Amino acid sequence: MTALPSVTAADSGLADSMPECVSDPTTLCAKVYDLSGIDWLANNAEALIEKPARILLVLVVAFVARFMLHRAIRRLTDRTATGGVPTLLRPLRNRGAAGQVIEQVAARRTQRAEAIGSVLRSVASFVVMGIAVVLVLGELGLDLAPIVASAGVVGVALGFGAQNLVKDFIAGIGIILEDQYGVGDVVDLGEASGTVEAVGLRITRLRDVNGVVWYARNGEVLRVGNKSQGFAQVVIDMPVAHDTDLERCRSVMQEVADAMYVEEEWSAVLLAEPESLGAEQITAAGVTMRLQVRSTSADQWRVARELRMRLQERFATEGIRTPPPLLGASTATGTGVP
Repeated sequence: MTALPSVTAADSGLADSMPECVSDPTTLCAKVYDLSGIDWLANNAEALIEKPARILLVLVVAFVARFMLHRAIRRLTDRTATGGVPTLLRPLRNRGAAGQVIEQVAARRTQRAEAIGSVLRSVASFVVMGIAVVLVLGELGLDLAPIVASAGVVGVALGFGAQNLVKDFIAGIGIILEDQYGVGDVVDLGEASGTVEAVGLRITRLRDVNGVVWYARNGEVLRVGNKSQGFAQVVIDMPVAHDTDLERCRSVMQEVADAMYVEEEWSAVLLAEPESLGAEQITAAGVTMRLQVRSTSADQWRVARELRMRLQERFATEGIRTPPPLLGASTATGTGVP
């Protein structure tokens, strides 16, 4: 009879030492206590187990979401990089020229897709990781209201202070996405013109014919004249005297261009049959005869120089005279040269 009170007292002491959360068996504290029987571990189960588990879950979800977004962006950009041939390039006259131009277009498309993919992946990583950091700070018990408010104030300050920088970045994304120009293109940006050496998200670097390197902010580029996309239309204007047989002159120009068109050296460069258009302009100085031919964009200047040289030699052989210089122009030139 004396043993029963002692057992009851022991059970009562054991119940007093148990954590209060044990009374609810559905809590994490009760489950930890049932598994371990350790009071301090059960009392700190939320801080030692639940919060780290939530933080780990947030990080895992963030990395998985980042991976899935990067994979989707990469698949989208790969599909863009291996797109079909533009309709403009399909009617090229031979496979050699078509292959050369299409290869250039494919390379440009690949560069553009890689640039856009890099920007999209960076934005996706920034957004996903930013949300993950905010959620982790919330799990650690930090008050997010001051942080969000401070971020808003800093964002507004940066928006006003760096609006030109933001404008340049947005314009750079548009230039790359729309393929307005790329590395190796000959462009006219208004104040500067030349060959593009680099296209970034903020600036474009190009070098003119004199070797001067120009840096143009993308946000300041209002118009672009690209001389290197697709094909080029080479236009040759040859001035002749008023008493020239214009029909004969037009036939001679057509013969010279046709002879160049059928040569094997130029077969991959000239994309369409040349056209001698005849008299383009009649002035007091003489008559301007026009010839035009379609060529690859990279060879347009070489084609123009070769045609001018051949036409001048043929004109000399045929006796076709150029117009004499005007007296006023000769006097002005003479007085203007030091």
